[in-house]
Amino acid sequence: MGGSFSSCVCDGDATPLRPRLGDLPESCVALMLMYLDPPDICKLARLNKAFRDASVADFIWESKFLLNYKFIVEKALKDASVEELGERDIYARLCRPNLVDNGTKEIWLDKGTGGLCLAISSKALRITGIDDRRYWSRISTEESRFHTVAYLQQIWWLEVEGDVDFQFPPGTYSVFFRLQLGRSSKRLGRRVCKSDHIHGWDIKPVKFQLTTFDGQHAVSKTHLDNHGHWVLYHAGNFVSKNPNDLMKVKFSLAQIDCTHTKGGLSVDSVFICNSDVKQEV
Repeated sequence: MGGSFSSCVCDGDATPLRPRLGDLPESCVALMLMYLDPPDICKLARLNKAFRDASVADFIWESKFLLNYKFIVEKALKDASVEELGERDIYARLCRPNLVDNGTKEIWLDKGTGGLCLAISSKALRITGIDDRRYWSRISTEESRFHTVAYLQQIWWLEVEGDVDFQFPPGTYSVFFRLQLGRSSKRLGRRVCKSDHIHGWDIKPVKFQLTTFDGQHAVSKTHLDNHGHWVLYHAGNFVSKNPNDLMKVKFSLAQIDCTHTKGGLSVDSVFICNSDVKQEV
């Protein structure tokens, strides 16, 4: 290894030629790539054939996988073709949103950090009164990754709950509710947001909670505002220590002061992601 540089290659005039990046042994390139983040590996793979061939080495991508990646692969990639894929292709598949549980949840890895992300659709949440059309309705929209949101016209008792059982890799995780005041749609190709049902959110705050099977608990309260814009409301954080433990996480939002009604709320989903991942609304 490195023999390309022990003796200089000469042209017809006996002038030494400087070694090029393409002259690097593939094994050396692969060892170097192993210490880089996935986005940088993909960029360097476009340099030349040596870097491109080295970038597919399984040991490079095995070093990027989370400790319990086999559990994540079994949950997210259930088609038989996975067995024929190399580690790089499996990593690439995991970095795309993968629908699970009849399309009500998505699992993916953040491309930059490799951190785990989960999204839970409003259809997988327990919403008080969701089947009563006087209070709630399901609305199709392109603004949701699940293409549908739950829309609240008016209610006295607001309660939305959910839970997930998952083997979370070690780390700190944040839980967010993706909400919007108002009902958005498109008219003549332009986004519009109706606000005629919005009321009651400035009287009392909404209470967000999360609990885990091992006794972790977080509570936050906030007034919903910012009409017409999707907002990630932070419910709290929890810590996973053992990647082999099936951790049950429960989360909820509630505004159960029955002295007044509230309405005009769109409920899209719940996000659970490693705290190193930068979330986008």
